Amino acid sequence: MCKNHSSDMANSYFKFKQFTVWQDKCAMKVGTDGVLLGSWTDINHAKTILDVGTGTGLIALMLAQRSTANITAIEIDKDAYSQATENIKSSPWSNRIEVIHEDLNRFYPGKKYDLIVSNPPYFIDSLKSPDDSRTVARHNQNLTYRELVCKVSELLESNGLFSMIVPTSVINHIIAEAHDFNLHPMELTNVITAPGKLPKRSLISFQFSEKNYIPKELLIEIERHKYSDEFNNLIKDFYLNI
Repeated sequence: MCKNHSSDMANSYFKFKQFTVWQDKCAMKVGTDGVLLGSWTDINHAKTILDVGTGTGLIALMLAQRSTANITAIEIDKDAYSQATENIKSSPWSNRIEVIHEDLNRFYPGKKYDLIVSNPPYFIDSLKSPDDSRTVARHNQNLTYRELVCKVSELLESNGLFSMIVPTSVINHIIAEAHDFNLHPMELTNVITAPGKLPKRSLISFQFSEKNYIPKELLIEIERHKYSDEFNNLIKDFYLNI
């Protein structure tokens, strides 16, 4: 993904085809996980979207580009909230995206959403960073998977969709947690970075009605620095050089 970065400010911002994401204030930078979720998520029936833990605002911006929905993006970290606000104000869709500085557990919007998305903290077993903001961004100490799916079950419309990207190692745990709140897998795509490797990330969507689904696989690179056709098709509307 580095080929989209500006050569002189590679760590400060990430330029996409229709918007730019500044990330100098954010602990967690633009990454493949967010790009995958923003491009993979089904937005066909979404008129209202909630982005949980928006960070830089990347996923909210991607979904705004792909849809005509009104989007609420919430973020617990003050600096990330400020960064997301700036990124969205300078985007073509500032009139459709609202950024809120709030903890999901204290978020009571008085309405429900057609689509909820989240790229949640997932480094559960890793050492905590000495940088507090990076720790909050990377660990689920402030919001467990169970708390996340519980809150989603309260905020999701009866026919709505919840999409997230998580480590493949915890996918069965999350499916079990979601089941307790009557959320059932609708689609599952395991992400493989290169041929012969095991998947490390999984894209999954949930709904309240049960459905038979067949897990799929998405290969990112067929060889070093050469993306697969499937990955290219996912991100072609966003990456500059595709």
